[in-house]
Amino acid sequence: MTATLGALGSLLLVVLFGSVVPVVPTGAAVSGAAALAAHQHPVTVVLVVLAGALGAYVGDLATFGLLGWGGERVTRRVPGLRVGRRVDRMPARVREGRVSTLLVSRLIPGGRIPVLLAAAVAGLAWRRFAVANAPASLLWSVLYAGIGVLGRAVFPEPWESVVAAILLVVLVTQGLGWLARRRGLPEDPVATP
Repeated sequence: MTATLGALGSLLLVVLFGSVVPVVPTGAAVSGAAALAAHQHPVTVVLVVLAGALGAYVGDLATFGLLGWGGERVTRRVPGLRVGRRVDRMPARVREGRVSTLLVSRLIPGGRIPVLLAAAVAGLAWRRFAVANAPASLLWSVLYAGIGVLGRAVFPEPWESVVAAILLVVLVTQGLGWLARRRGLPEDPVATP
């Protein structure tokens, strides 16, 4: 049980760190942990989902806070950074309960930071962001844990399911990135429904 709690704590920290410093493949971490959890004890998958969601949520709150504090200076100093109309639309989309905006921004490679930046620069209230981001973080974690469980269902060995989950996450992420580029979403990730 101690090893399980340690692994869940490590997962939470990896996802939190990856949410603040977006170079860590957080989706792959959740998928791999869910694949292993499904091999060991299926109920543990729920704890993996909760640890992933909590790490993503706290990391997003920290990122939102940092972008709110320094975001306007960043938008003025970085040449070619186009926030424009997105800044005006983002608070309205989150206020309307558009959890899908935050969820889609998490799924599209490079989409989360521009959405958080637009929301922070526009002065979106901390409380509104916190409320809208909670279900988005949970849905994101459920999605990636589902990929891991699917890998467990297909492959009998734990290492095979972890590798399959990570490969599936990479394929899904690349596919979403390709669709976003094809539809022009990276230039306007807030325009997603």
